[in-house]
Amino acid sequence: MRKARSIGLSVATALLLATACSAEPDGSPPGGTSGPAAGASGDALGPDEIRTSDNVRLVTNVPPAEPLDGPRSWGTDLAFGGDYAYVGNYDGFTVFDISDPAKPVTVSQVLCPGGQNDISVSGNLLFLSVDDPRSDATCESRLGGDPDEGWEGVRIFDVSDKARPRYVSSVATSCGSHTHSVVPGETGDTLYLYVSSPGPVEPSRTCAPPHNTISIVEVPVGDPTRSRVVAEPRLFPQDQSTTPDTATISGCHDITAYPEKDLAAAACFGDGVLLDISDPVAPKLLQRLRDERNFSIWHSATFDDDASKVVFADELGGGVTSTCDRDTPRTKGANAIYDLKDGTLTLRGYFKIPRDQTPTENCVAHNGSLIPVPGKDLMVQSWYQGGVSIWDFTDADRPVEIGFFERGPIDGDEELGGSWSAYYYNGYIYSSDITKGLDVIEINDPLTDPAKKVRMDGFNVQTQMSYAE
Repeated sequence: MRKARSIGLSVATALLLATACSAEPDGSPPGGTSGPAAGASGDALGPDEIRTSDNVRLVTNVPPAEPLDGPRSWGTDLAFGGDYAYVGNYDGFTVFDISDPAKPVTVSQVLCPGGQNDISVSGNLLFLSVDDPRSDATCESRLGGDPDEGWEGVRIFDVSDKARPRYVSSVATSCGSHTHSVVPGETGDTLYLYVSSPGPVEPSRTCAPPHNTISIVEVPVGDPTRSRVVAEPRLFPQDQSTTPDTATISGCHDITAYPEKDLAAAACFGDGVLLDISDPVAPKLLQRLRDERNFSIWHSATFDDDASKVVFADELGGGVTSTCDRDTPRTKGANAIYDLKDGTLTLRGYFKIPRDQTPTENCVAHNGSLIPVPGKDLMVQSWYQGGVSIWDFTDADRPVEIGFFERGPIDGDEELGGSWSAYYYNGYIYSSDITKGLDVIEINDPLTDPAKKVRMDGFNVQTQMSYAE
Protein backbone atom coordinates (compact mmCIF):
# COMPACT_ATOMS: atom_id res chain seq x y z
CA MET A 1 0.00 0.00 0.00
CA ARG A 2 1.15 3.50 -0.79
CA LYS A 3 1.61 5.55 2.40
CA ALA A 4 0.51 9.12 3.04
CA ARG A 5 3.32 11.05 4.65
CA SER A 6 4.67 14.57 4.72
CA ILE A 7 6.29 14.41 1.30
CA GLY A 8 3.35 16.28 -0.18
CA LEU A 9 1.81 13.24 -1.85
CA SER A 10 -1.76 12.14 -1.23
CA VAL A 11 -2.16 8.38 -1.01
CA ALA A 12 -4.66 8.56 -3.83
CA THR A 13 -2.50 10.66 -6.16
CA ALA A 14 -1.36 8.78 -9.23
CA LEU A 15 2.27 9.27 -10.21
CA LEU A 16 2.77 10.29 -13.82
CA LEU A 17 6.03 9.00 -15.18
CA ALA A 18 8.81 10.60 -17.18
CA THR A 19 10.22 9.54 -20.54
CA ALA A 20 10.72 5.79 -20.88
CA CYS A 21 14.30 4.50 -20.83
CA SER A 22 13.31 1.43 -22.80
CA ALA A 23 10.77 0.92 -25.53
CA GLU A 24 7.53 2.62 -24.43
CA PRO A 25 4.34 0.58 -24.83
CA ASP A 26 1.32 2.16 -26.40
CA GLY A 27 -2.17 1.87 -24.94
CA SER A 28 -2.52 -1.77 -26.00
CA PRO A 29 -0.18 -4.51 -24.77
CA PRO A 30 1.83 -6.44 -27.36
CA GLY A 31 -0.02 -9.67 -26.64
CA GLY A 32 -3.31 -8.50 -25.16
CA THR A 33 -4.93 -8.10 -21.76
CA SER A 34 -6.44 -10.59 -19.37
CA GLY A 35 -8.49 -13.42 -20.78
CA PRO A 36 -12.02 -14.53 -19.90
CA ALA A 37 -13.14 -14.61 -16.30
CA ALA A 38 -13.18 -17.73 -14.18
CA GLY A 39 -16.63 -16.57 -13.11
CA ALA A 40 -18.72 -13.45 -13.45
CA SER A 41 -19.38 -11.13 -10.54
CA GLY A 42 -23.00 -10.64 -11.48
CA ASP A 43 -24.80 -8.18 -9.24
CA ALA A 44 -22.88 -6.41 -6.51
CA LEU A 45 -22.41 -8.50 -3.39
CA GLY A 46 -23.91 -7.49 -0.07
CA PRO A 47 -21.65 -6.56 2.87
CA ASP A 48 -19.66 -9.63 3.99
CA GLU A 49 -21.32 -11.77 1.32
CA ILE A 50 -18.81 -14.21 -0.17
CA ARG A 51 -18.56 -15.38 -3.76
CA THR A 52 -16.03 -17.78 -5.25
CA SER A 53 -15.39 -19.58 -8.50
CA ASP A 54 -16.48 -23.22 -8.50
CA ASN A 55 -12.94 -24.47 -7.87
CA VAL A 56 -12.28 -22.27 -4.83
CA ARG A 57 -13.61 -22.49 -1.28
CA LEU A 58 -13.09 -20.63 1.97
CA VAL A 59 -11.73 -23.17 4.47
CA THR A 60 -11.87 -20.91 7.51
CA ASN A 61 -11.52 -17.35 8.76
CA VAL A 62 -9.86 -16.17 11.95
CA PRO A 63 -11.21 -12.70 12.78
CA PRO A 64 -9.10 -9.98 14.43
CA ALA A 65 -8.81 -10.20 18.22
CA GLU A 66 -7.57 -8.01 21.05
CA PRO A 67 -5.26 -6.17 21.16
CA LEU A 68 -4.99 -6.07 17.36
CA ASP A 69 -8.62 -5.24 16.59
CA GLY A 70 -8.78 -1.44 16.80
CA PRO A 71 -10.27 0.81 14.10
CA ARG A 72 -6.89 1.08 12.37
CA SER A 73 -5.45 -2.27 13.39
CA TRP A 74 -5.16 -3.14 9.71
CA GLY A 75 -3.84 -6.54 8.68
CA THR A 76 -0.82 -6.38 6.40
CA ASP A 77 1.76 -8.86 5.12
CA LEU A 78 2.42 -12.56 5.80
CA ALA A 79 5.46 -14.77 6.32
CA PHE A 80 5.81 -18.47 7.05
CA GLY A 81 8.15 -20.72 8.99
CA GLY A 82 7.44 -24.44 9.35
CA ASP A 83 3.95 -24.89 10.78
CA TYR A 84 3.58 -21.21 11.64
CA ALA A 85 2.16 -18.19 9.86
CA TYR A 86 3.20 -14.71 10.95
CA VAL A 87 0.72 -11.95 10.12
CA GLY A 88 1.67 -8.28 10.26
CA ASN A 89 -0.67 -5.60 11.53
CA TYR A 90 -0.36 -1.83 11.87
CA ASP A 91 -0.42 -2.41 15.65
CA GLY A 92 1.89 -5.43 15.85
CA PHE A 93 1.80 -9.04 14.68
CA THR A 94 0.20 -12.44 15.34
CA VAL A 95 1.76 -15.91 15.32
CA PHE A 96 -0.58 -18.70 14.16
CA ASP A 97 -0.04 -22.44 14.37
CA ILE A 98 -1.23 -23.69 10.97
CA SER A 99 -0.29 -27.35 11.38
CA ASP A 100 -4.01 -27.95 10.75
CA PRO A 101 -4.84 -25.30 8.10
CA ALA A 102 -8.56 -25.77 8.75
CA LYS A 103 -8.10 -24.78 12.40
CA PRO A 104 -5.38 -22.12 12.81
CA VAL A 105 -4.51 -21.55 16.46
CA THR A 106 -3.38 -18.18 17.77
CA VAL A 107 -0.09 -18.81 19.57
CA SER A 108 0.74 -15.22 20.47
CA GLN A 109 -0.05 -11.60 19.65
CA VAL A 110 2.47 -8.80 20.02
CA LEU A 111 1.34 -5.20 20.47
CA CYS A 112 4.00 -3.13 18.75
CA PRO A 113 2.50 -0.25 16.73
CA GLY A 114 4.22 1.00 13.58
CA GLY A 115 2.87 1.32 10.04
CA GLN A 116 2.87 -0.85 8.16
CA ASN A 117 4.69 -3.62 10.03
CA ASP A 118 5.45 -5.59 6.88
CA ILE A 119 6.92 -8.83 8.14
CA SER A 120 9.50 -11.51 7.34
CA VAL A 121 10.96 -14.46 9.21
CA SER A 122 14.30 -16.24 8.95
CA GLY A 123 15.01 -19.01 11.40
CA ASN A 124 14.31 -17.61 14.86
CA LEU A 125 14.44 -13.98 13.77
CA LEU A 126 11.44 -11.88 12.79
CA PHE A 127 11.69 -8.48 11.11
CA LEU A 128 9.11 -5.65 10.99
CA SER A 129 9.22 -2.60 8.72
CA VAL A 130 8.23 0.72 10.30
CA ASP A 131 7.62 3.68 8.02
CA ASP A 132 6.08 6.20 10.41
CA PRO A 133 8.34 8.39 12.59
CA ARG A 134 7.94 7.26 16.20
CA SER A 135 9.20 8.61 19.51
CA ASP A 136 11.70 5.73 19.79
CA ALA A 137 12.35 2.23 18.48
CA THR A 138 10.54 0.30 21.21
CA CYS A 139 7.06 -1.20 21.13
CA GLU A 140 5.99 1.36 23.74
CA SER A 141 6.81 4.26 21.41
CA ARG A 142 4.32 6.91 20.38
CA LEU A 143 3.60 8.11 16.88
CA GLY A 144 5.84 11.14 16.36
CA GLY A 145 5.10 13.97 13.95
CA ASP A 146 8.65 15.24 13.37
CA PRO A 147 10.59 13.05 10.91
CA ASP A 148 13.78 14.81 12.01
CA GLU A 149 13.39 13.63 15.60
CA GLY A 150 11.48 10.37 15.32
CA TRP A 151 12.71 6.83 14.77
CA GLU A 152 11.72 4.63 11.81
CA GLY A 153 13.36 1.57 10.32
CA VAL A 154 13.42 -2.18 11.07
CA ARG A 155 12.57 -3.88 14.37
CA ILE A 156 14.00 -7.31 15.13
CA PHE A 157 12.40 -9.99 17.31
CA ASP A 158 13.52 -13.40 18.57
CA VAL A 159 10.70 -15.90 17.92
CA SER A 160 12.45 -19.05 19.12
CA ASP A 161 9.64 -19.21 21.68
CA LYS A 162 6.57 -18.69 19.50
CA ALA A 163 4.38 -18.07 22.53
CA ARG A 164 6.66 -15.28 23.78
CA PRO A 165 8.32 -13.34 20.95
CA ARG A 166 11.04 -11.08 22.32
CA TYR A 167 12.06 -7.67 20.96
CA VAL A 168 15.87 -7.66 20.67
CA SER A 169 17.03 -4.80 18.47
CA SER A 170 16.29 -2.21 15.82
CA VAL A 171 18.03 -0.43 12.96
CA ALA A 172 17.12 3.08 11.84
CA THR A 173 17.12 3.50 8.05
CA SER A 174 16.93 6.50 5.76
CA CYS A 175 13.28 7.52 5.30
CA GLY A 176 12.20 4.49 7.34
CA SER A 177 11.28 1.04 6.03
CA HIS A 178 8.13 0.68 3.96
CA THR A 179 9.05 -2.89 3.06
CA HIS A 180 12.12 -5.10 3.26
CA SER A 181 13.45 -8.27 1.62
CA VAL A 182 15.70 -10.94 3.16
CA VAL A 183 18.82 -11.83 1.17
CA PRO A 184 21.04 -14.61 2.56
CA GLY A 185 24.77 -14.09 2.96
CA GLU A 186 27.42 -16.53 1.73
CA THR A 187 27.11 -18.45 4.98
CA GLY A 188 24.23 -18.93 7.37
CA ASP A 189 25.90 -16.57 9.83
CA THR A 190 24.74 -13.40 8.05
CA LEU A 191 21.56 -12.07 6.52
CA TYR A 192 20.99 -8.89 4.56
CA LEU A 193 17.81 -6.86 4.47
CA TYR A 194 17.09 -4.76 1.39
CA VAL A 195 15.05 -1.89 2.81
CA SER A 196 12.71 0.10 0.58
CA SER A 197 11.17 3.43 1.54
CA PRO A 198 9.66 6.55 -0.05
CA GLY A 199 11.19 9.99 0.28
CA PRO A 200 12.50 12.61 0.59
CA VAL A 201 11.00 14.80 3.30
CA GLU A 202 12.11 18.41 3.43
CA PRO A 203 13.56 19.68 5.66
CA SER A 204 14.86 16.51 7.30
CA ARG A 205 18.20 15.07 8.27
CA THR A 206 16.88 11.49 8.34
CA CYS A 207 15.07 11.63 4.98
CA ALA A 208 16.90 14.34 3.09
CA PRO A 209 16.94 14.73 -0.70
CA PRO A 210 17.95 13.18 -2.93
CA HIS A 211 16.53 9.81 -1.91
CA ASN A 212 17.28 7.54 -4.85
CA THR A 213 18.80 4.80 -2.71
CA ILE A 214 17.88 1.72 -0.72
CA SER A 215 19.36 0.73 2.64
CA ILE A 216 21.13 -2.60 3.09
CA VAL A 217 21.12 -3.87 6.67
CA GLU A 218 23.56 -6.57 7.74
CA VAL A 219 22.18 -8.93 10.39
CA PRO A 220 24.62 -11.19 12.30
CA VAL A 221 22.31 -14.14 12.97
CA GLY A 222 24.06 -15.08 16.20
CA ASP A 223 23.94 -11.55 17.59
CA PRO A 224 21.21 -9.47 15.93
CA THR A 225 21.88 -6.61 18.37
CA ARG A 226 24.89 -5.82 16.14
CA SER A 227 22.73 -5.32 13.05
CA ARG A 228 23.61 -2.17 11.11
CA VAL A 229 23.30 -0.40 7.78
CA VAL A 230 26.31 -1.42 5.70
CA ALA A 231 25.43 0.17 2.35
CA GLU A 232 23.07 2.67 0.76
CA PRO A 233 23.52 1.99 -2.95
CA ARG A 234 22.23 4.55 -5.41
CA LEU A 235 20.15 2.65 -7.94
CA PHE A 236 19.62 5.40 -10.47
CA PRO A 237 22.20 7.39 -12.42
CA GLN A 238 19.73 10.28 -12.44
CA ASP A 239 16.76 11.39 -10.37
CA GLN A 240 13.41 9.64 -10.47
CA SER A 241 10.16 11.12 -11.74
CA THR A 242 8.64 14.48 -10.89
CA THR A 243 5.39 16.00 -12.16
CA PRO A 244 3.80 19.46 -11.84
CA ASP A 245 1.09 17.93 -9.64
CA THR A 246 3.24 16.02 -7.14
CA ALA A 247 6.38 16.51 -5.11
CA THR A 248 9.45 14.47 -5.95
CA ILE A 249 9.05 10.86 -4.88
CA SER A 250 11.95 8.48 -5.05
CA GLY A 251 13.40 5.37 -3.50
CA CYS A 252 11.69 2.00 -3.94
CA HIS A 253 8.42 0.51 -2.80
CA ASP A 254 9.33 -3.17 -2.87
CA ILE A 255 12.20 -5.44 -3.94
CA THR A 256 11.90 -9.14 -4.75
CA ALA A 257 15.18 -11.02 -4.54
CA TYR A 258 15.91 -14.32 -6.28
CA PRO A 259 19.26 -15.24 -4.70
CA GLU A 260 19.64 -18.53 -6.62
CA LYS A 261 19.62 -16.52 -9.84
CA ASP A 262 21.69 -13.58 -8.46
CA LEU A 263 18.80 -11.32 -9.48
CA ALA A 264 16.38 -8.90 -7.91
CA ALA A 265 13.45 -6.99 -9.37
CA ALA A 266 12.66 -3.66 -7.73
CA ALA A 267 9.44 -1.68 -8.00
CA CYS A 268 10.52 1.91 -7.44
CA PHE A 269 7.38 4.08 -7.70
CA GLY A 270 8.07 5.51 -11.18
CA ASP A 271 10.41 2.78 -12.34
CA GLY A 272 10.78 -0.97 -12.66
CA VAL A 273 14.34 -2.10 -12.05
CA LEU A 274 16.32 -5.28 -12.70
CA LEU A 275 19.36 -5.80 -10.46
CA ASP A 276 22.38 -8.10 -10.32
CA ILE A 277 22.79 -9.09 -6.64
CA SER A 278 25.71 -11.51 -7.00
CA ASP A 279 27.40 -9.20 -4.49
CA PRO A 280 24.55 -8.66 -2.01
CA VAL A 281 25.99 -5.45 -0.58
CA ALA A 282 26.68 -3.91 -3.99
CA PRO A 283 23.71 -4.55 -6.30
CA LYS A 284 24.22 -3.46 -9.91
CA LEU A 285 21.59 -1.92 -12.17
CA LEU A 286 20.94 -4.09 -15.22
CA GLN A 287 17.86 -2.38 -16.64
CA ARG A 288 15.47 0.43 -15.77
CA LEU A 289 11.89 0.40 -17.11
CA ARG A 290 9.16 2.98 -17.38
CA ASP A 291 5.62 2.62 -18.64
CA GLU A 292 4.53 6.21 -18.96
CA ARG A 293 1.16 5.40 -20.45
CA ASN A 294 -0.10 2.62 -18.19
CA PHE A 295 1.79 2.41 -14.89
CA SER A 296 1.29 4.88 -12.05
CA ILE A 297 3.01 3.36 -8.99
CA TRP A 298 5.37 0.43 -9.60
CA HIS A 299 4.46 -1.53 -6.49
CA SER A 300 5.95 -5.03 -6.50
CA ALA A 301 7.54 -7.71 -8.65
CA THR A 302 7.44 -11.50 -9.03
CA PHE A 303 9.78 -13.73 -11.04
CA ASP A 304 8.49 -16.93 -12.54
CA ASP A 305 10.31 -20.07 -11.37
CA ASP A 306 13.06 -20.13 -13.99
CA ALA A 307 13.42 -16.32 -14.01
CA SER A 308 12.41 -16.06 -17.65
CA LYS A 309 9.52 -13.71 -16.81
CA VAL A 310 8.85 -10.92 -14.33
CA VAL A 311 5.42 -9.66 -13.29
CA PHE A 312 5.31 -6.05 -12.10
CA ALA A 313 2.19 -4.73 -10.34
CA ASP A 314 0.84 -1.18 -10.64
CA GLU A 315 -0.83 0.20 -7.49
CA LEU A 316 -2.80 2.94 -9.24
CA GLY A 317 -4.48 5.12 -6.61
CA GLY A 318 -2.25 3.84 -3.81
CA GLY A 319 -4.64 1.10 -2.72
CA VAL A 320 -7.40 3.39 -1.45
CA THR A 321 -9.42 4.02 -4.61
CA SER A 322 -11.64 2.02 -6.94
CA THR A 323 -9.67 1.13 -10.08
CA CYS A 324 -11.35 -2.22 -10.89
CA ASP A 325 -14.45 -0.61 -12.36
CA ARG A 326 -15.55 -0.55 -15.98
CA ASP A 327 -14.35 3.04 -16.40
CA THR A 328 -10.68 2.23 -15.68
CA PRO A 329 -8.69 0.75 -18.60
CA ARG A 330 -7.66 -2.90 -18.30
CA THR A 331 -3.99 -1.93 -18.52
CA LYS A 332 -4.08 0.41 -15.51
CA GLY A 333 -3.94 -0.74 -11.90
CA ALA A 334 -2.96 -4.08 -13.39
CA ASN A 335 -0.01 -6.47 -13.75
CA ALA A 336 2.49 -6.14 -16.59
CA ILE A 337 4.20 -9.33 -17.75
CA TYR A 338 7.74 -9.06 -19.08
CA ASP A 339 9.94 -11.68 -20.71
CA LEU A 340 13.45 -11.82 -19.25
CA LYS A 341 16.13 -13.01 -21.66
CA ASP A 342 19.86 -12.32 -21.63
CA GLY A 343 19.42 -9.77 -18.86
CA THR A 344 16.80 -7.76 -20.74
CA LEU A 345 13.11 -7.31 -19.94
CA THR A 346 10.58 -7.05 -22.78
CA LEU A 347 6.89 -6.28 -22.28
CA ARG A 348 4.48 -9.01 -23.37
CA GLY A 349 1.05 -8.29 -21.89
CA TYR A 350 -1.13 -7.16 -18.98
CA PHE A 351 -3.48 -8.88 -16.57
CA LYS A 352 -6.29 -7.40 -14.49
CA ILE A 353 -9.13 -9.15 -12.70
CA PRO A 354 -12.08 -9.43 -15.09
CA ARG A 355 -14.72 -8.84 -12.39
CA ASP A 356 -15.92 -5.24 -12.09
CA GLN A 357 -16.08 -3.90 -8.54
CA THR A 358 -18.38 -1.21 -7.18
CA PRO A 359 -17.24 2.45 -7.05
CA THR A 360 -16.91 2.26 -3.26
CA GLU A 361 -14.49 -0.67 -3.21
CA ASN A 362 -10.76 0.03 -3.07
CA CYS A 363 -9.29 -2.36 -5.60
CA VAL A 364 -5.97 -2.62 -7.44
CA ALA A 365 -3.19 -5.17 -8.02
CA HIS A 366 -1.37 -5.96 -4.76
CA ASN A 367 0.72 -8.68 -3.10
CA GLY A 368 0.86 -12.23 -4.44
CA SER A 369 3.03 -15.29 -4.94
CA LEU A 370 3.62 -18.10 -7.39
CA ILE A 371 1.70 -21.35 -7.08
CA PRO A 372 4.48 -23.97 -7.37
CA VAL A 373 3.53 -26.08 -10.38
CA PRO A 374 6.61 -27.07 -12.42
CA GLY A 375 6.33 -26.07 -16.06
CA LYS A 376 3.50 -23.60 -15.41
CA ASP A 377 3.43 -19.94 -14.43
CA LEU A 378 0.58 -19.64 -11.94
CA MET A 379 0.04 -16.94 -9.37
CA VAL A 380 -2.31 -16.07 -6.52
CA GLN A 381 -2.71 -12.37 -5.78
CA SER A 382 -4.58 -9.98 -3.53
CA TRP A 383 -6.67 -7.17 -5.01
CA TYR A 384 -7.90 -5.48 -1.82
CA GLN A 385 -11.72 -5.49 -2.07
CA GLY A 386 -11.39 -7.17 -5.45
CA GLY A 387 -10.56 -10.23 -3.38
CA VAL A 388 -8.09 -12.98 -4.23
CA SER A 389 -7.37 -13.96 -7.83
CA ILE A 390 -5.67 -17.11 -9.11
CA TRP A 391 -4.34 -16.63 -12.62
CA ASP A 392 -2.20 -18.30 -15.28
CA PHE A 393 0.48 -16.38 -17.20
CA THR A 394 2.23 -19.37 -18.78
CA ASP A 395 1.25 -17.77 -22.07
CA ALA A 396 2.36 -14.21 -21.35
CA ASP A 397 0.37 -12.93 -24.34
CA ARG A 398 -2.88 -14.37 -23.01
CA PRO A 399 -2.97 -14.47 -19.21
CA VAL A 400 -6.23 -15.77 -17.77
CA GLU A 401 -7.92 -15.93 -14.37
CA ILE A 402 -8.62 -19.53 -13.28
CA GLY A 403 -10.19 -18.94 -9.87
CA PHE A 404 -11.24 -16.26 -7.37
CA PHE A 405 -12.52 -15.45 -3.89
CA GLU A 406 -14.16 -12.15 -2.99
CA ARG A 407 -16.31 -10.48 -0.35
CA GLY A 408 -18.91 -7.77 -0.72
CA PRO A 409 -18.11 -4.15 0.19
CA ILE A 410 -16.91 -3.34 3.69
CA ASP A 411 -19.09 -1.47 6.14
CA GLY A 412 -19.42 2.20 5.27
CA ASP A 413 -17.78 3.25 8.54
CA GLU A 414 -14.53 1.46 7.65
CA GLU A 415 -11.82 3.35 5.78
CA LEU A 416 -10.05 0.53 3.98
CA GLY A 417 -10.60 -3.15 3.37
CA GLY A 418 -9.97 -6.30 1.42
CA SER A 419 -7.06 -8.69 0.97
CA TRP A 420 -3.66 -7.09 1.58
CA SER A 421 -1.60 -10.19 0.78
CA ALA A 422 -2.50 -13.62 -0.59
CA TYR A 423 0.18 -16.33 -0.74
CA TYR A 424 0.28 -20.06 -1.50
CA TYR A 425 1.96 -22.19 1.17
CA ASN A 426 1.96 -25.97 1.46
CA GLY A 427 -1.33 -26.66 -0.23
CA TYR A 428 -3.41 -23.65 0.84
CA ILE A 429 -3.81 -19.95 0.11
CA TYR A 430 -3.43 -17.66 3.11
CA SER A 431 -4.92 -14.19 2.78
CA SER A 432 -4.37 -11.36 5.25
CA ASP A 433 -7.56 -9.32 5.08
CA ILE A 434 -7.22 -5.75 6.29
CA THR A 435 -10.32 -5.82 8.50
CA LYS A 436 -11.54 -9.43 8.49
CA GLY A 437 -8.40 -11.23 9.71
CA LEU A 438 -6.79 -14.38 8.32
CA ASP A 439 -8.55 -16.30 5.53
CA VAL A 440 -7.51 -19.82 4.63
CA ILE A 441 -8.58 -20.65 1.08
CA GLU A 442 -8.28 -23.79 -1.01
CA ILE A 443 -8.27 -24.23 -4.77
CA ASN A 444 -9.04 -27.65 -6.25
CA ASP A 445 -8.25 -27.62 -9.94
CA PRO A 446 -6.29 -30.00 -12.22
CA LEU A 447 -4.03 -27.12 -13.18
CA THR A 448 -3.04 -26.21 -9.60
CA ASP A 449 -3.34 -29.60 -7.85
CA PRO A 450 0.33 -30.59 -8.47
CA ALA A 451 1.34 -27.72 -6.16
CA LYS A 452 -0.09 -29.64 -3.21
CA LYS A 453 2.89 -32.00 -3.43
CA VAL A 454 5.39 -29.18 -2.93
CA ARG A 455 6.38 -28.69 0.71
CA MET A 456 8.31 -25.66 1.95
CA ASP A 457 10.07 -25.25 5.29
CA GLY A 458 9.41 -21.52 5.27
CA PHE A 459 8.48 -18.71 2.92
CA ASN A 460 9.11 -14.99 2.62
CA VAL A 461 7.49 -13.98 -0.65
CA GLN A 462 10.03 -11.21 -1.33
CA THR A 463 12.77 -13.87 -1.27
CA GLN A 464 11.98 -16.31 -4.03
CA MET A 465 13.15 -19.93 -4.06
CA SER A 466 12.97 -22.32 -7.00
CA TYR A 467 10.64 -25.30 -6.97
CA ALA A 468 11.94 -26.96 -10.14
CA GLU A 469 11.57 -30.73 -10.48
